[in-house]
Amino acid sequence: MADKPEPQSRPTPLGIYDKPSTGGVTGIEIAALILTAIWLVGAAAYFILAGDDPAGTGEGLRFLITMLAVFMPIAMIWVAATAARSSMVMREESQRLQTAIDAIRQAYIAQNQGRNVADEPSVARKLDEIAAATRKTETALATFQSRRDQAPAPHPAARAEDLSGDQPALALGTSAEDIAPPLATEDFIRALNFPETAEDEEGFVALRKAMRDRETAKLVQAAQDILTLLSQDGIYMDDLRPDRARPEIWRQFAQGARGRAVAPLGGVRDRSSLALSAGRMKQDPIFRDAAHHFLRRFDKAISAFAETATDSEISALSDTRTARAFMLLGRVAGTFD
Repeated sequence: MADKPEPQSRPTPLGIYDKPSTGGVTGIEIAALILTAIWLVGAAAYFILAGDDPAGTGEGLRFLITMLAVFMPIAMIWVAATAARSSMVMREESQRLQTAIDAIRQAYIAQNQGRNVADEPSVARKLDEIAAATRKTETALATFQSRRDQAPAPHPAARAEDLSGDQPALALGTSAEDIAPPLATEDFIRALNFPETAEDEEGFVALRKAMRDRETAKLVQAAQDILTLLSQDGIYMDDLRPDRARPEIWRQFAQGARGRAVAPLGGVRDRSSLALSAGRMKQDPIFRDAAHHFLRRFDKAISAFAETATDSEISALSDTRTARAFMLLGRVAGTFD
């Protein structure tokens, strides 16, 4: 039976970090040696043929001038040769470093794009769980409304008494959004941060309450869409540590200030996330539309929120995943320029 060929080891990207061999004599040293020899031969021939100094210059001064004339150009030749070789080595190292960065970047993007659904990080699973919880909430509301419609019709006499009474009749077709109580500030902030884990009961309760509020539900949906798109490039809000802006800066933004006046809001400094988001914004029209839609929704929500929120509540909002996505995309879109 023929022997099985040994598996070949796959080359690793780390090989590109090996330093190039700098030993041996290069063309720069050879050129310097040739120039040195030429200069020495020329200097020796000159001083041999020149003979004695007719002006009677002292021997000490003659010797000093001779040494300077002979060895100073040689020293300059080797200084230039050393500088040229150093420049060549630095240029090679720069090219190898750029190649290494490009290889790592391509491997990183390929790894994220080829990841299986079962191996997706926690943010994607959280978003799926949020969508499932939203569907359950909508089903429960639909069931509640259908059961109310199945109530037996009142007797005609009783209906006449109700119409003649002092109490006004409720309007038919009232939606669940109209009868739902106003969304509490704590629930609004917690919903924009999304549930931490599948066992985060308080987070899911706040999210269900937020989905009953029409405007908040639109913002949550827009945030969910953009977080899903960002996760495709390996960008997760839990990994970002943006610089926090003061509450008064958020209030200025809510009142319509733009540009450098609200520049501290763009506190995301992660260069990789900014570069990937900017590239996706230019090349992917779906991502660009989702990002602009999210920015408009967040702008509208923060304008209404800042009117009644305290400084501590604004600070809590700025630390949510939705606010971090706004800081990242707002800086990429030039909102703070």
